[in-house]
Amino acid sequence: MGKKIDVTITYLEQRTKPTFPTPPRPPFKVAIMRAENPPVHFYRYIYRLVGDPYHWVSRRRLTDGELAAILSDPAVYIYVLYLAGAPAGFAEIDFRTGKTAEIKFFGLAPEAIGRGLGRYFLTNAIEMAWDLGPKRVRLETCTLDHPAALPLYQKLGFTVFDQRKGQVELIEEDAPRVASR
Repeated sequence: MGKKIDVTITYLEQRTKPTFPTPPRPPFKVAIMRAENPPVHFYRYIYRLVGDPYHWVSRRRLTDGELAAILSDPAVYIYVLYLAGAPAGFAEIDFRTGKTAEIKFFGLAPEAIGRGLGRYFLTNAIEMAWDLGPKRVRLETCTLDHPAALPLYQKLGFTVFDQRKGQVELIEEDAPRVASR
């Protein structure tokens, strides 16, 4: 069993499509591409690249077969943000219910943070979620996520509909280590 960390989970939603304009394209070589049925190894790479600093563990606990089943579902959309040809972030939109588009995961690689890419990429991800025709778009964040996450979600039109206490159990290799003497 790994170390457990107490968190507050905040659940947010949009019940109508926002009308704000998409931010201008950043002044870098950027592209957003859908990874259709990506290989499990690629998904694990991008998930860890973005999520390890924030202790994302849920998808790491899945077997390759379980993860492949999710990734191959035509109602799961994986979008990768590329910066100068290299992966710099990803968004995963789950529309398997056919009513709610849930942005399951969203984030940037550490070296992409602070370069004006977050708002640009998230605004595009929200637009892509609404293009699926849902009744609402939802996402969640917790106190382990980047401190700018919740304020950005709210600036882009998400409202809080629930908040709960929870725990994240770190995978042993991610647990903080104490140096031995």
